[in-house]
Amino acid sequence: MTAEKKKILYICGSLNQTTQMHKISLELPEYEAWFTPYYADGFIRFLTKIGILDFTIMGGIFKKRTLAYLKKHNLNIDYEGKKNHYDLVFTCQDLIIPHNIRNSKIILVQEGMVDPETFWSKLVRKLHLPRWAASTTMTGQSDLYDIFCVASEGFKELFITKGLKPEKLKVTGIPNFDNCAEHLNNDFPHKNFVLVATSDMRETLKYENRKKLIQKALDIANGKLLIFKLHPNENVKKRTAEIKKYAPDALVYYGVPIEPMIANCDVLITRYSSVIFVASALGKKVYSDIDEETIQKLTPIQNGGTSAKNIAEEARKLLELAPEKSKKDFNENKFIFYFRKKLAKVKSQIE
Repeated sequence: MTAEKKKILYICGSLNQTTQMHKISLELPEYEAWFTPYYADGFIRFLTKIGILDFTIMGGIFKKRTLAYLKKHNLNIDYEGKKNHYDLVFTCQDLIIPHNIRNSKIILVQEGMVDPETFWSKLVRKLHLPRWAASTTMTGQSDLYDIFCVASEGFKELFITKGLKPEKLKVTGIPNFDNCAEHLNNDFPHKNFVLVATSDMRETLKYENRKKLIQKALDIANGKLLIFKLHPNENVKKRTAEIKKYAPDALVYYGVPIEPMIANCDVLITRYSSVIFVASALGKKVYSDIDEETIQKLTPIQNGGTSAKNIAEEARKLLELAPEKSKKDFNENKFIFYFRKKLAKVKSQIE
Protein backbone atom coordinates (compact mmCIF):
# COMPACT_ATOMS: atom_id res chain seq x y z
CA MET A 1 0.00 0.00 0.00
CA THR A 2 1.42 3.39 -1.03
CA ALA A 3 1.85 5.86 1.82
CA GLU A 4 -0.21 9.02 1.49
CA LYS A 5 1.87 12.07 0.60
CA LYS A 6 2.15 14.76 3.23
CA LYS A 7 0.30 17.91 2.25
CA ILE A 8 1.63 21.44 2.15
CA LEU A 9 -0.48 24.58 1.81
CA TYR A 10 1.14 27.66 0.28
CA ILE A 11 -0.59 30.90 1.28
CA CYS A 12 0.14 33.45 -1.44
CA GLY A 13 -0.41 37.21 -1.63
CA SER A 14 0.87 39.72 -4.14
CA LEU A 15 2.33 38.41 -7.40
CA ASN A 16 5.80 38.66 -5.87
CA GLN A 17 4.72 36.60 -2.85
CA THR A 18 2.87 34.13 -5.08
CA THR A 19 5.86 33.50 -7.33
CA GLN A 20 8.03 33.06 -4.24
CA MET A 21 5.67 30.35 -2.98
CA HIS A 22 5.59 28.67 -6.39
CA LYS A 23 9.40 28.55 -6.54
CA ILE A 24 9.57 26.96 -3.07
CA SER A 25 6.95 24.35 -4.00
CA LEU A 26 9.02 23.30 -7.02
CA GLU A 27 11.82 22.35 -4.62
CA LEU A 28 9.49 20.07 -2.62
CA PRO A 29 8.10 17.68 -5.27
CA GLU A 30 7.75 14.78 -2.81
CA TYR A 31 4.89 16.55 -1.01
CA GLU A 32 1.37 17.33 -2.25
CA ALA A 33 1.14 21.06 -2.92
CA TRP A 34 -1.96 23.23 -2.60
CA PHE A 35 -2.23 27.00 -2.98
CA THR A 36 -4.57 29.74 -1.80
CA PRO A 37 -4.67 33.53 -2.02
CA TYR A 38 -4.07 35.26 1.33
CA TYR A 39 -7.13 35.03 3.58
CA ALA A 40 -8.48 35.78 7.02
CA ASP A 41 -11.23 34.49 9.25
CA GLY A 42 -13.73 36.17 11.53
CA PHE A 43 -14.55 39.88 11.14
CA ILE A 44 -11.65 40.55 8.74
CA ARG A 45 -12.97 37.84 6.45
CA PHE A 46 -16.35 39.61 6.47
CA LEU A 47 -14.71 42.94 5.55
CA THR A 48 -12.87 41.20 2.72
CA LYS A 49 -16.09 39.67 1.42
CA ILE A 50 -17.85 43.04 1.16
CA GLY A 51 -14.87 44.61 -0.64
CA ILE A 52 -13.69 47.06 2.01
CA LEU A 53 -10.21 45.52 1.99
CA ASP A 54 -9.81 45.34 -1.78
CA PHE A 55 -6.66 47.48 -1.53
CA THR A 56 -4.92 44.67 0.40
CA ILE A 57 -3.54 41.33 -0.79
CA MET A 58 -6.76 39.66 0.43
CA GLY A 59 -8.93 41.18 -2.28
CA GLY A 60 -9.24 43.29 -5.41
CA ILE A 61 -6.63 43.16 -8.12
CA PHE A 62 -4.10 41.28 -5.93
CA LYS A 63 -6.44 38.33 -5.41
CA LYS A 64 -7.43 38.28 -9.10
CA ARG A 65 -3.80 38.23 -10.21
CA THR A 66 -2.93 35.49 -7.74
CA LEU A 67 -5.81 33.27 -8.88
CA ALA A 68 -4.96 33.93 -12.54
CA TYR A 69 -1.33 32.94 -11.89
CA LEU A 70 -2.31 29.75 -10.05
CA LYS A 71 -4.69 28.75 -12.84
CA LYS A 72 -2.18 29.60 -15.57
CA HIS A 73 0.36 27.25 -13.97
CA ASN A 74 -2.21 24.50 -13.28
CA LEU A 75 -1.56 24.55 -9.54
CA ASN A 76 -3.93 22.92 -7.04
CA ILE A 77 -6.13 25.62 -5.50
CA ASP A 78 -7.63 25.16 -2.04
CA TYR A 79 -9.20 28.53 -1.30
CA GLU A 80 -8.81 29.32 2.42
CA GLY A 81 -7.36 25.86 3.02
CA LYS A 82 -10.76 24.20 3.45
CA LYS A 83 -10.27 20.98 1.49
CA ASN A 84 -7.49 19.34 3.47
CA HIS A 85 -5.69 19.23 6.76
CA TYR A 86 -2.08 20.27 6.14
CA ASP A 87 1.12 18.90 7.63
CA LEU A 88 2.88 22.16 6.80
CA VAL A 89 1.79 25.63 5.81
CA PHE A 90 3.98 28.23 4.13
CA THR A 91 2.71 31.76 4.49
CA CYS A 92 3.97 35.01 3.00
CA GLN A 93 2.83 37.07 6.00
CA ASP A 94 1.85 36.53 9.62
CA LEU A 95 -0.13 39.73 10.14
CA ILE A 96 -3.08 37.34 10.03
CA ILE A 97 -2.76 33.66 10.89
CA PRO A 98 -6.15 31.98 10.27
CA HIS A 99 -7.29 29.56 12.97
CA ASN A 100 -7.59 26.62 10.56
CA ILE A 101 -3.81 26.40 10.10
CA ARG A 102 -2.68 26.96 13.66
CA ASN A 103 -2.20 23.29 14.46
CA SER A 104 -0.10 22.74 11.35
CA LYS A 105 3.60 23.43 11.26
CA ILE A 106 4.08 26.90 9.81
CA ILE A 107 6.97 28.49 7.91
CA LEU A 108 6.89 32.24 7.38
CA VAL A 109 8.84 33.54 4.37
CA GLN A 110 9.92 37.17 4.23
CA GLU A 111 8.52 38.93 1.19
CA GLY A 112 10.94 41.85 0.99
CA MET A 113 11.04 45.21 2.75
CA VAL A 114 9.13 45.80 5.98
CA ASP A 115 7.61 49.16 6.91
CA PRO A 116 9.56 51.38 9.32
CA GLU A 117 8.63 51.74 12.98
CA THR A 118 6.24 54.63 13.62
CA PHE A 119 4.44 56.04 16.62
CA TRP A 120 1.37 54.12 15.46
CA SER A 121 3.18 50.78 15.16
CA LYS A 122 4.63 51.22 18.65
CA LEU A 123 1.14 51.97 19.93
CA VAL A 124 -0.24 48.87 18.21
CA ARG A 125 2.43 46.75 19.89
CA LYS A 126 2.00 48.43 23.29
CA LEU A 127 -1.79 48.07 23.35
CA HIS A 128 -1.75 44.58 21.81
CA LEU A 129 -3.94 45.75 18.93
CA PRO A 130 -4.28 43.45 15.88
CA ARG A 131 -0.98 43.17 14.00
CA TRP A 132 -2.57 44.04 10.66
CA ALA A 133 -3.34 47.52 12.02
CA ALA A 134 0.36 48.43 11.69
CA SER A 135 1.02 46.71 8.36
CA THR A 136 4.35 45.01 7.61
CA THR A 137 6.08 46.74 10.52
CA MET A 138 4.63 43.85 12.54
CA THR A 139 6.05 41.11 10.32
CA GLY A 140 7.13 38.14 12.44
CA GLN A 141 5.45 39.42 15.60
CA SER A 142 2.86 36.61 15.80
CA ASP A 143 5.38 33.97 16.94
CA LEU A 144 2.83 31.44 15.63
CA TYR A 145 5.29 30.02 13.11
CA ASP A 146 7.98 27.39 13.61
CA ILE A 147 10.52 28.99 11.28
CA PHE A 148 10.88 32.43 9.76
CA CYS A 149 13.04 32.43 6.61
CA VAL A 150 14.70 35.82 6.19
CA ALA A 151 16.64 37.62 3.47
CA SER A 152 19.94 38.46 5.12
CA GLU A 153 21.94 38.61 8.34
CA GLY A 154 21.01 42.30 8.47
CA PHE A 155 17.31 41.49 8.53
CA LYS A 156 17.90 38.78 11.13
CA GLU A 157 19.52 41.39 13.38
CA LEU A 158 16.68 43.82 12.69
CA PHE A 159 14.01 41.25 13.61
CA ILE A 160 15.87 40.28 16.78
CA THR A 161 15.85 43.94 17.87
CA LYS A 162 12.07 43.83 17.38
CA GLY A 163 11.82 40.97 19.87
CA LEU A 164 11.65 37.93 17.57
CA LYS A 165 13.18 34.66 18.82
CA PRO A 166 16.66 34.17 17.25
CA GLU A 167 16.27 30.38 17.20
CA LYS A 168 13.32 30.68 14.80
CA LEU A 169 15.11 32.90 12.29
CA LYS A 170 16.87 31.20 9.37
CA VAL A 171 18.94 33.22 6.90
CA THR A 172 18.02 31.37 3.72
CA GLY A 173 17.77 34.27 1.31
CA ILE A 174 14.42 34.92 -0.38
CA PRO A 175 13.31 33.96 -3.90
CA ASN A 176 12.97 36.85 -6.38
CA PHE A 177 15.71 38.87 -4.64
CA ASP A 178 18.57 36.37 -4.53
CA ASN A 179 19.92 36.62 -8.10
CA CYS A 180 19.57 40.23 -9.19
CA ALA A 181 22.38 39.94 -11.76
CA GLU A 182 20.00 37.96 -13.99
CA HIS A 183 18.12 41.20 -14.73
CA LEU A 184 21.13 42.73 -16.48
CA ASN A 185 20.31 40.71 -19.59
CA ASN A 186 17.10 42.37 -20.75
CA ASP A 187 15.44 44.10 -23.70
CA PHE A 188 14.14 47.24 -21.98
CA PRO A 189 14.76 49.95 -24.64
CA HIS A 190 16.14 52.77 -22.44
CA LYS A 191 19.48 53.08 -20.63
CA ASN A 192 21.26 55.56 -18.32
CA PHE A 193 18.11 57.27 -17.03
CA VAL A 194 16.70 58.22 -13.64
CA LEU A 195 14.00 55.84 -12.48
CA VAL A 196 11.27 56.62 -9.97
CA ALA A 197 9.44 53.65 -8.42
CA THR A 198 6.26 55.12 -6.96
CA SER A 199 4.43 53.68 -3.98
CA ASP A 200 0.79 52.95 -3.15
CA MET A 201 0.93 54.83 0.14
CA ARG A 202 -2.16 56.90 -0.61
CA GLU A 203 -4.09 53.84 -1.80
CA THR A 204 -3.32 52.19 1.57
CA LEU A 205 -4.49 55.22 3.57
CA LYS A 206 -1.06 56.76 4.28
CA TYR A 207 0.15 60.28 3.55
CA GLU A 208 2.45 61.07 0.67
CA ASN A 209 3.41 64.37 -0.95
CA ARG A 210 3.71 63.15 -4.56
CA LYS A 211 4.30 66.65 -5.95
CA LYS A 212 7.38 66.92 -3.72
CA LEU A 213 8.64 63.51 -4.91
CA ILE A 214 8.24 64.50 -8.57
CA GLN A 215 10.08 67.78 -8.00
CA LYS A 216 12.90 65.91 -6.22
CA ALA A 217 13.16 63.54 -9.17
CA LEU A 218 13.33 66.44 -11.64
CA ASP A 219 16.14 68.02 -9.61
CA ILE A 220 18.14 64.77 -9.45
CA ALA A 221 17.60 64.02 -13.15
CA ASN A 222 18.77 67.54 -14.07
CA GLY A 223 17.84 67.09 -17.74
CA LYS A 224 18.40 63.33 -17.97
CA LEU A 225 15.58 61.07 -19.13
CA LEU A 226 13.15 60.56 -16.24
CA ILE A 227 11.02 57.42 -16.08
CA PHE A 228 8.27 56.67 -13.57
CA LYS A 229 7.13 53.12 -12.84
CA LEU A 230 3.76 53.08 -11.10
CA HIS A 231 3.08 50.71 -8.21
CA PRO A 232 0.67 47.87 -9.22
CA ASN A 233 -1.89 49.11 -6.69
CA GLU A 234 -2.09 52.67 -8.07
CA ASN A 235 -4.82 54.25 -10.18
CA VAL A 236 -3.02 54.43 -13.53
CA LYS A 237 -5.05 57.21 -15.16
CA LYS A 238 -5.06 59.46 -12.11
CA ARG A 239 -1.42 58.99 -11.16
CA THR A 240 -0.17 59.34 -14.74
CA ALA A 241 -2.03 62.65 -15.12
CA GLU A 242 -0.48 63.82 -11.86
CA ILE A 243 3.05 63.04 -13.06
CA LYS A 244 2.49 64.63 -16.48
CA LYS A 245 1.24 67.80 -14.81
CA TYR A 246 4.60 68.42 -13.10
CA ALA A 247 6.97 66.45 -15.35
CA PRO A 248 5.44 66.51 -18.88
CA ASP A 249 8.51 65.00 -20.58
CA ALA A 250 8.78 62.02 -18.24
CA LEU A 251 7.83 58.52 -19.39
CA VAL A 252 5.35 56.55 -17.29
CA TYR A 253 5.20 52.76 -17.21
CA TYR A 254 2.69 50.44 -15.57
CA GLY A 255 2.13 46.69 -15.55
CA VAL A 256 5.63 45.73 -16.70
CA PRO A 257 8.45 44.21 -14.62
CA ILE A 258 10.53 46.84 -12.90
CA GLU A 259 13.70 44.76 -12.52
CA PRO A 260 14.98 45.30 -16.12
CA MET A 261 14.30 49.02 -15.70
CA ILE A 262 16.40 49.06 -12.53
CA ALA A 263 19.16 47.13 -14.26
CA ASN A 264 19.33 49.79 -17.01
CA CYS A 265 18.97 52.94 -14.90
CA ASP A 266 21.74 55.05 -13.36
CA VAL A 267 19.72 56.19 -10.36
CA LEU A 268 16.68 54.83 -8.50
CA ILE A 269 14.38 57.09 -6.51
CA THR A 270 11.71 55.57 -4.28
CA ARG A 271 10.30 55.78 -0.76
CA TYR A 272 10.32 52.50 1.15
CA SER A 273 10.16 49.64 -1.29
CA SER A 274 11.67 46.20 -1.85
CA VAL A 275 12.97 47.39 -5.24
CA ILE A 276 15.70 49.17 -3.30
CA PHE A 277 17.31 45.77 -2.82
CA VAL A 278 17.53 45.05 -6.55
CA ALA A 279 19.17 48.43 -7.11
CA SER A 280 21.53 47.93 -4.17
CA ALA A 281 22.56 44.47 -5.34
CA LEU A 282 23.31 45.90 -8.79
CA GLY A 283 25.36 48.78 -7.39
CA LYS A 284 22.95 51.58 -8.40
CA LYS A 285 22.73 54.95 -6.69
CA VAL A 286 19.57 54.95 -4.55
CA TYR A 287 17.59 57.84 -3.10
CA SER A 288 15.02 56.62 -0.58
CA ASP A 289 13.74 57.01 2.97
CA ILE A 290 16.45 54.61 4.17
CA ASP A 291 20.10 55.54 4.59
CA GLU A 292 22.65 53.81 2.36
CA GLU A 293 24.40 51.99 5.22
CA THR A 294 21.14 50.37 6.31
CA ILE A 295 20.29 49.41 2.72
CA GLN A 296 23.66 47.69 2.34
CA LYS A 297 23.17 45.84 5.61
CA LEU A 298 19.65 44.63 4.77
CA THR A 299 20.20 43.74 1.11
CA PRO A 300 19.18 40.09 0.56
CA ILE A 301 22.03 37.61 0.13
CA GLN A 302 22.87 36.94 -3.52
CA ASN A 303 23.21 33.17 -3.82
CA GLY A 304 22.54 32.68 -7.52
CA GLY A 305 18.86 31.88 -7.02
CA THR A 306 19.12 29.05 -4.50
CA SER A 307 16.97 30.56 -1.72
CA ALA A 308 13.95 28.42 -2.59
CA LYS A 309 16.15 25.33 -2.28
CA ASN A 310 17.47 26.54 1.09
CA ILE A 311 13.92 27.15 2.34
CA ALA A 312 12.84 23.71 1.09
CA GLU A 313 15.64 22.10 3.11
CA GLU A 314 14.38 23.86 6.24
CA ALA A 315 10.90 22.53 5.45
CA ARG A 316 12.15 18.95 5.11
CA LYS A 317 13.96 19.13 8.42
CA LEU A 318 10.84 20.51 10.06
CA LEU A 319 8.56 17.90 8.53
CA GLU A 320 10.75 14.83 8.83
CA LEU A 321 13.09 15.41 11.75
CA ALA A 322 11.40 17.73 14.25
CA PRO A 323 8.93 16.35 16.77
CA GLU A 324 5.26 16.74 16.02
CA LYS A 325 4.03 20.20 16.91
CA SER A 326 1.50 18.61 19.19
CA LYS A 327 0.25 15.15 18.38
CA LYS A 328 -2.76 15.54 20.62
CA ASP A 329 -3.70 18.95 19.20
CA PHE A 330 -2.99 17.72 15.67
CA ASN A 331 -5.42 14.78 16.02
CA GLU A 332 -8.04 16.92 17.73
CA ASN A 333 -7.80 19.49 14.96
CA LYS A 334 -8.04 16.79 12.35
CA PHE A 335 -11.23 15.51 14.00
CA ILE A 336 -12.71 19.02 14.19
CA PHE A 337 -11.78 19.66 10.57
CA TYR A 338 -13.57 16.55 9.29
CA PHE A 339 -16.53 17.10 11.66
CA ARG A 340 -17.01 20.63 10.28
CA LYS A 341 -16.66 19.35 6.73
CA LYS A 342 -19.36 16.71 7.31
CA LEU A 343 -21.59 19.25 9.05
CA ALA A 344 -21.25 21.67 6.13
CA LYS A 345 -22.19 18.86 3.72
CA VAL A 346 -25.30 17.96 5.74
CA LYS A 347 -26.32 21.63 5.93
CA SER A 348 -25.95 22.04 2.17
CA GLN A 349 -28.15 18.96 1.60
CA ILE A 350 -30.86 20.35 3.90
CA GLU A 351 -30.76 23.73 2.15
